[in-house]
Amino acid sequence: MPDNNVRLSVYKQLILELNEAGVSEEQLHKEAEPLIAALPASSSEQAAALEGMLRMETAVKLSGDDSLFLKVGQQVGIDSYGTLGFALMSCANLREAITLLLRYAKLFFQPIWTPYKTDGGLLLRLNLETGSPKQQQVFTELAFSMLSKTSSALYRGRVEGAEIHLAYPAPAHKAYYQKAILAEISFNREFSQLYVPDSALDIPVRTANISEHIVFQQQCEEMLRSLNEVGETTSALRRVLIQSAGDFPDITQVAEHLHVSERTLRRRLKNEATSFRDILDEIRNLLAREYLVKTSLTVAEIAHLLDFSEAVHFRRAFVRWNTITPGDYRQTQTPEQQ
Repeated sequence: MPDNNVRLSVYKQLILELNEAGVSEEQLHKEAEPLIAALPASSSEQAAALEGMLRMETAVKLSGDDSLFLKVGQQVGIDSYGTLGFALMSCANLREAITLLLRYAKLFFQPIWTPYKTDGGLLLRLNLETGSPKQQQVFTELAFSMLSKTSSALYRGRVEGAEIHLAYPAPAHKAYYQKAILAEISFNREFSQLYVPDSALDIPVRTANISEHIVFQQQCEEMLRSLNEVGETTSALRRVLIQSAGDFPDITQVAEHLHVSERTLRRRLKNEATSFRDILDEIRNLLAREYLVKTSLTVAEIAHLLDFSEAVHFRRAFVRWNTITPGDYRQTQTPEQQ
């Protein structure tokens, strides 16, 4: 299960920055929710992207600081990437790190970078297909600020010859770009992208460790193989429920954990053709079968672990899920079937 904390780290840092500007988390939600509710219907993936960009634009307006997300990006460390961060730090060089990032990025966040080989170097192009020009600019500032922060963790300084091309005019706060981004920056380009010359791709990562790299890359590979083809909100809800097994939160608590309103959470799940109850039942059933096969816990003890008030209620639910009783299921599982 991905141990991604990237979005949570970004969100926490955003709230800290807003608080310093005299803006509360409640103000952000109050200002953004009516605008989100007015968005046109779209796919769940596109809706999530639009909602995120709208919240970011709202945060900038409330703070009065156009450089807000350049600052936020500088406070999101490589440790927020979990296993992927450790894998990046153990890479031999920049070429290997970029290859690894592109392969495993979808485990931790929506992929936004496309690589292009050019004469003399490599381009990493930022792909944004939704949002207004202003929203895209704010997101671009966050993306390149975080990328620069990651690079500095791997190399402790500027990558010689690296360039940032940005597909919009120089903003009034362009001076802050040089503080946040360790590369030559140019505006009014055709695409927003990072250029890295061939001469820099083989620079050793300062924390390179081949034995650790094999382990961390294998962990990423295992997560990639087990990645379910489900909606983004469904995946997030599954992670929350599994991590809180034994004390399952209700939908209001989950919405608070995911930093959305309960109404927004229900709408996103509906767009992904599921519901909170369906996913909770799925997780309970998954854990129930694991307990029955891999432990000697009694049915009553398992019922208690899964938040059933009575063992009989658990038995009825298990039969509904699997058309077999918990006891019979346990007996049918042989070592070969496990």
